[in-house]
Amino acid sequence: MRSIVDEKSRILVQGITGNEGKFHTEAMLSFGTKVVAGVTPGKGGQEVHGVPVFDTVSQAVSEKGANTSIVFVPARFAPKAVNEAIEAGIETIVVITELIPQKDSIEFIAMAEKKGVIIVGPNTPGIINVPQKAKVGIMPNHIFKPGIVGIASRSGTLTYEIAWHISNAGLGQSTCVGIGGDAIVGLDFVKLLQMFRDDKETKGVVLVGEVGGKAEELAAHYIKETNYPKSVVAYIAGRSAPPEKRMGHAGAIVMGNVGTAQSKIDAFAVAGVPVAQKLSDITKLLNL
Repeated sequence: MRSIVDEKSRILVQGITGNEGKFHTEAMLSFGTKVVAGVTPGKGGQEVHGVPVFDTVSQAVSEKGANTSIVFVPARFAPKAVNEAIEAGIETIVVITELIPQKDSIEFIAMAEKKGVIIVGPNTPGIINVPQKAKVGIMPNHIFKPGIVGIASRSGTLTYEIAWHISNAGLGQSTCVGIGGDAIVGLDFVKLLQMFRDDKETKGVVLVGEVGGKAEELAAHYIKETNYPKSVVAYIAGRSAPPEKRMGHAGAIVMGNVGTAQSKIDAFAVAGVPVAQKLSDITKLLNL
């Protein structure tokens, strides 16, 4: 999806000298992504897999034309790293880091919205534009094949498994986005549905939700109200989850009757969106 990342995206890795930064920089390069710079304060002048390391984001922007960032910085330093990227003029920031305090996420997402910067995450596996060979994330390369199905998901591992089913069905993927497992995230389902609607490479969309919050209900309302023009299939994880208990993702908590699997399934039913019982059913339900 060119509105987020495409073959022209020039990627900056914040935290490139850490183990996660090194590992996933190599994987992104292998996928064909244009990783042009890394940033770790105090380690400027080094190289990681041939990628030059700078002390500041502004240096990486000025010298290498970086316009997209992926953040592998530990939680206590991540908000400062994201704010630095916003101030330096980065257009899209993918925040892989988990366990960032909600107050900090609220603050940098608000600042990003004022500046017109896209935030993916926090606590996200990232985004992959398969046809344009642009991966800004930690997804396994070999699962994804170029194609026509977009995926927006709250779960990284479910994204991989669904992509595998879609690849095996011969449909392939256009762009896949993990919106993040936290309660507070930047890009949400509604914003992504708007982007997928205008994306010529995407013919159908899979929404992968889970219990907790109301992101799925808002997406269903948007689909119904706009008479959404593309085929959408949903899957909801956590149908048997016990109430009042957090399960893995910080955003996956059911409070009374709010955010239950049934409330989300009901909302999609009203919108005319089929909800798959099993992951293997998704490709059969896509009307392409």
